[in-house]
Amino acid sequence: MEGKYIMLVQKYVDMLQGKSVIRTLSEFATARGKEIGYENVFDYSLGNPSVPVPREFTDTCVKLLQEKGPMELHGYSQSLGIPSVRAKVAESLNKRFGMNYTGDHIFMASGAAGALAHAFRLVAEAGDEIITFAPFFPEYNPYVNLSGAVLKVVPPQTKDFQINFEAFEEMITERTKAVLVNTPNNPSGIVYSAETLTKLAEVLNRKSEEFGDQIFLISDEPYREIAFDGKEVPYVSKFYDYTISCYSFSKSLSIPGERIGYVAINPACPDAEKMVVMCGQISRGIGHNCPASLMQLAVAENLDKTADLSVYEKNMNLLYDELTALGFTCVRPGGTFYIFPKALEEDAVAFCNKALKYDLVLVPADSFGCPGYFRMAYCIDTEKVERSLVALRKFVETEYPSR
Repeated sequence: MEGKYIMLVQKYVDMLQGKSVIRTLSEFATARGKEIGYENVFDYSLGNPSVPVPREFTDTCVKLLQEKGPMELHGYSQSLGIPSVRAKVAESLNKRFGMNYTGDHIFMASGAAGALAHAFRLVAEAGDEIITFAPFFPEYNPYVNLSGAVLKVVPPQTKDFQINFEAFEEMITERTKAVLVNTPNNPSGIVYSAETLTKLAEVLNRKSEEFGDQIFLISDEPYREIAFDGKEVPYVSKFYDYTISCYSFSKSLSIPGERIGYVAINPACPDAEKMVVMCGQISRGIGHNCPASLMQLAVAENLDKTADLSVYEKNMNLLYDELTALGFTCVRPGGTFYIFPKALEEDAVAFCNKALKYDLVLVPADSFGCPGYFRMAYCIDTEKVERSLVALRKFVETEYPSR
C-alpha cells in the first residue's frame, strides 16, 4: 500500500470537525462519571427518555414472540409497512384528532428521523429551500442539507418562542418548498398555540397562491404526548391540508432504540396516497426501508398507551421554580423534557463551561439558532434533579454573585 492514498468524501470529512455539541457533552458526562460516579454528575445533555417502558408494551412483545412465526416477526415487511399496522395507526389518529386517514395515508418509518428523511425528499429537490424556526434541533441541518435541499432558519421570538411571523414572511421565496415545525419544541419545550398554527396556515396558503406552487408543512412530532398542565397539543394537520406529520414512538413509549415511527400525510392533500407510495421509492435510495416487523406489530397494539410521562412534568416544575428563583429568564415549557433558560452572561458557551466545574452538564444553544441560551434535558430521575438544585445554586452564587 506504500504510496497509495484514499480520496474520502470531503463533506463528511469536514463534518468530523463539527461534532454534535450534545454528543460531546454526553461523552464528557460519561467520562466524568467514571471518575466520581455517574450519580454525582448532573447530566442534562442528552434527550434520552428515562421513564420505564409501559408494562403492556413489554407484555405485547413477549406475546408476539411466543405466538407468531419467525417470518412474520423477523422477516421483511412490505415496503410501505405492514398493512394492518398502517390501518391501526390511521384509526387511532382519526379517533384522537378527528381526522379521516386510512392505512393508505400512512408510511411506517424508522423513527422520526427516518420519517423526516422521506418527507424532505417528497417535496424538495437539490437547491430547494425548507424553512424552520429557531430555536431548532441542530440535526435539522444535516437532515435537510444532506438531502440536497437548503435549510433556512427564521430568527427566534424569544419573548414566547412562538413564530416570528414578520421575519418568516420575508424569508419565503419561490424556492420555498416546505416549512418544518416541531411542536412541542426541542429545545424550548414550547407548544405552538392554535392561534399560531392558524396564522401559519394562512401565510402558507397565501404564499402558495402568490408563487403558484404549493408549500408543504412538515410537522416533526416525537414529543406530541408530553404535554403539561392538563393541556393537549394542537394537531398540526388539523390546521393545514398540505401537512406531512412525522411521528416517533421513542418518547411516548420510551423506546428510542427501537427506531419506529411513521409518516402520516393529510388526506385532504390531493396526492396523499401517491405520496405514500413514493415514500417506498425514496426508501430505495436512502436505506430507511422496512422498519423492524416485530416493532411495527408491537406498537400497533399500544398506540394509545404511554410510559409514565408525568415524571417529566414534575422535573420541569422543580427546575423552572429554581431557575426563576435564581434570576434566570425562562419561558415555561408546555411539553417535552427540555427547558431553555437564558444564560447569565452573553456567551452561553462560556457559561456552560463554568457549569462543568460544578458537575452540571448544560448544552449551549448556539447550534440551536439561539445564542445566549442553554438547554437542559431533564429526562433523569427526579431524585437526581433535586440533588442538582444544590449544585445549581452553588454555581450561580459563586460564579455570578452580582447577578
